[in-house]
Amino acid sequence: MKTLLGRRTRLLAAATATAGLVLLAAGCSSSDSGGGKTTVKGVHLAKAGRLTTCTHLPYPPFQSEIDGKVQGFDVSLVDLVAKNLGVKQQILDTPFENFKTGAFLNSGQCDLAAAGMTITAERKKNVDFSDPYFEATQAVLVDKNSGIGSLADVKAKGKKLGAQAQTTGEDYVKGKGYDPISFESSDAVLNGLRTGQVQAVVIDYPVVQGWLKDKANAGKFKVVENIKTGEQYGFTVKKGNKALLAALNKALKDAKADGTYKKIYEKWIGPYNAAVASPAAS
Repeated sequence: MKTLLGRRTRLLAAATATAGLVLLAAGCSSSDSGGGKTTVKGVHLAKAGRLTTCTHLPYPPFQSEIDGKVQGFDVSLVDLVAKNLGVKQQILDTPFENFKTGAFLNSGQCDLAAAGMTITAERKKNVDFSDPYFEATQAVLVDKNSGIGSLADVKAKGKKLGAQAQTTGEDYVKGKGYDPISFESSDAVLNGLRTGQVQAVVIDYPVVQGWLKDKANAGKFKVVENIKTGEQYGFTVKKGNKALLAALNKALKDAKADGTYKKIYEKWIGPYNAAVASPAAS
């Protein structure tokens, strides 16, 4: 499926916000509806009173809209940074390809990006990453009636493979000689599996964990392989934004030290795994 570059960007109130969702057309200036740029505790913010986060929805359990609010693992962690700065987090939904280029960070529309994003050398050329906060593996999820028992079976049995566009999962299987059908979002990946467009998908395992919490999904699909690729997630800021980067890293360090991270992890991911939750810096 072709990536939908024309998808309208949306400004969404995060879980901590009391207001309803605010929808804005893409291209708003950094001073619109926010009282202008401001500095809080040495951190320059795109909009006064807000820590504006770029993301790409939906990507449960890291960020998705639940009961009219954007919630998830990443959202809860960034809320800690916003709280330390004495502001509220607000979320701008943007196409995922913008995270590779840092476009919305460079334009001043967002202060940081949080999108379950893997730290890579290529992406580091355009943005600065926080310390890693999560280690991810790729999962191969299949229809139980497909006869597929591994990633290798997909090719051997002539089955169709799906992946989310612009992700490391897609890059991984392409590097192994597969030609996956690309879907614009994680929801579209799952729908492709449900409707038989593909018989197997490769995507981050925490996303699959979230899908399999639904009894209907658990009854129809199964994980046949976990691929450890050494991927670590990080938040990103504009190149050279040392003040916000320091604020992010301090919030992560403090949360891991005082048990807050563990509570957030258990709420959104599942049973706490210290090895995954506290990866060494890449």
